Amino acid sequence: MSRKIKWGVIGSGGIARRRTIPEGIVKAPNAELSAVFDIDQQVNAEVARQFGAGQAGSIDELLDAGADAIYVATPASVHAEQVRACADAGKHVLCEKPLGMTVAEAEEMIALCRQKGVTLGCAFMMRFVAQHREALALVRQGRLGRPVYARAQLSCWYPPIEGAWRQDPATGGGGSLIDMGGHCIDLLEMFFGAVARVGCFVNNTIHSYKSEDSATAMLFFENGALGTVDTFFCIPDNSSKNALELYGSKGSILAKGTIGQGPAGQMEAFLEEDGKGYDAQQARAQAQSTAIDPEPLNTYQAEIEEFSQAIAENREPTIGGQLGLHSQKVLTACYESAASGKVVEIG
Repeated sequence: MSRKIKWGVIGSGGIARRRTIPEGIVKAPNAELSAVFDIDQQVNAEVARQFGAGQAGSIDELLDAGADAIYVATPASVHAEQVRACADAGKHVLCEKPLGMTVAEAEEMIALCRQKGVTLGCAFMMRFVAQHREALALVRQGRLGRPVYARAQLSCWYPPIEGAWRQDPATGGGGSLIDMGGHCIDLLEMFFGAVARVGCFVNNTIHSYKSEDSATAMLFFENGALGTVDTFFCIPDNSSKNALELYGSKGSILAKGTIGQGPAGQMEAFLEEDGKGYDAQQARAQAQSTAIDPEPLNTYQAEIEEFSQAIAENREPTIGGQLGLHSQKVLTACYESAASGKVVEIG
């Protein structure tokens, strides 16, 4: 096994404390936690004690603490400046999505990291879900046939909270669409390929904060398949089943609960062989399904392991900066569509 990559964390509270540090950096055999920083120094001190890490009082201090890689888990509005600081210090960077607030920011981040010779990754951890990987293998083997339609759903109840950065587009870039819909769109593109154009609606259906609490996007893929993403901050958690649906000319792959932060979820495939004729009765009662139930894989551990291995092997990570840039382009087109009421091509 290669040496352990030493990790620093900018933004040690939130998702870093809940998931990425304990499930990813601490558990990955090729990684170790070096130091942490958060603007809330009380929280940062608690995280440092909890995980036996150095407690940095500033980003500069963190960057001087001997880490090889930095995980950036802060509000989207500061991703660009913090990635710049990491790159200038010669540190590899795994940045939470969105990569930047704008396409231009994402492009600048990629160019700087390339110039400085450091690895840049974007944290689309749902690509590592074991069931998603098995479904992807079936799609690539042609078992689903020609892609026809895909749907991804991710919603939660997110009431107004004072100071919540996701509830103000000035700090989060938007609301439910960029925060959760970004994951969903990226996941559907993993299965069906790049999106060519989009149509989108956003709304504040329940909550009155500045970011949207409701969003639906219609996707037209380059291969001719269609897709939809529905994502809301105003549906109770247990009422949204985080559905994933993939349909093709030979069947479907249907899942509930595989989209999200945890490993729980069920997935089954309804696949048929070539040559099935037209059934005027459209009988469905005897449809046979196959459970897709691989050994669960912790997505955060897999994400940190893969990025650490990419650093050790001096190669591009599986989920690199270009995927983050493409996601930003698609999301930008979605918001443009919502504002204009028109279908928008991906630039």
